[in-house]
Amino acid sequence: MNSVIRAVHRWTSLLFCLIVASIFAGIAFTTLPEWFYYLPLPPLAVLIPTGLYMFFLPYFRSQQNGLPAARGGA
Repeated sequence: MNSVIRAVHRWTSLLFCLIVASIFAGIAFTTLPEWFYYLPLPPLAVLIPTGLYMFFLPYFRSQQNGLPAARGGA
């Protein structure tokens, strides 16, 4: 499950970066329609929960294994 979430986050972040770069490139060359500025929102809606999951994952694992100081780790 963890590897699937990491892969989804990785590919979605690539898609998000490409969309944002295309917006900046489009601004340089022409006037873009209003809906084009909303294109980064769906990937961002996927990036937020997957990123939060990966951020908090070590904290939930450490509770299951005990405190790091109790194991002798720093």
